[in-house]
Amino acid sequence: MIMISTYELNKAKQAQRYRNRQSNGFGKNFEKFVAMACDFYREKGIADISKVDEPFRVIRLLRNGRFEGRFTRKANPDFECKYTSKDRILQSVITKRQAEVLDRKYRLGGLVGVCCGIGDRYFFVPWEVWANMEAIWSKKSVSADDLREYEVPFRQGILFLVNIGGDYDTSND
Repeated sequence: MIMISTYELNKAKQAQRYRNRQSNGFGKNFEKFVAMACDFYREKGIADISKVDEPFRVIRLLRNGRFEGRFTRKANPDFECKYTSKDRILQSVITKRQAEVLDRKYRLGGLVGVCCGIGDRYFFVPWEVWANMEAIWSKKSVSADDLREYEVPFRQGILFLVNIGGDYDTSND
């Protein structure tokens, strides 16, 4: 049996809380970068896209920065934003519910995908590719190098539509 002191346990918990806050911050920044690109596309007359957060309401505040909350209605996105500071991203970061919504939009002919960040590289992966990750790469996670075909630049935000088509030049903006 391995014995861990209270000090070591508290130290481990603090380290985990720090990593959780850091990941949360990275995710929030990533979504801001996507919103910046949406604003850029709107200003240039390229597309009118709104990245809307999940409709959520805090019910009760608890101790230690925790809370009880609930979703007020179901979100209906055409794409999901996911970020990891690790060297690969898991297919499972898209929940079953999110996958069902994206599948439905895809079947209806929508432009559907996953805008993701792995470290300091950014990608817009078409839903058909993301949904079939295991068949394509024989694994349920991918590295930035696996996704290089879907890499998009960071200028005026994460320009996630660059590989979709359209002849607009963002190099001087």
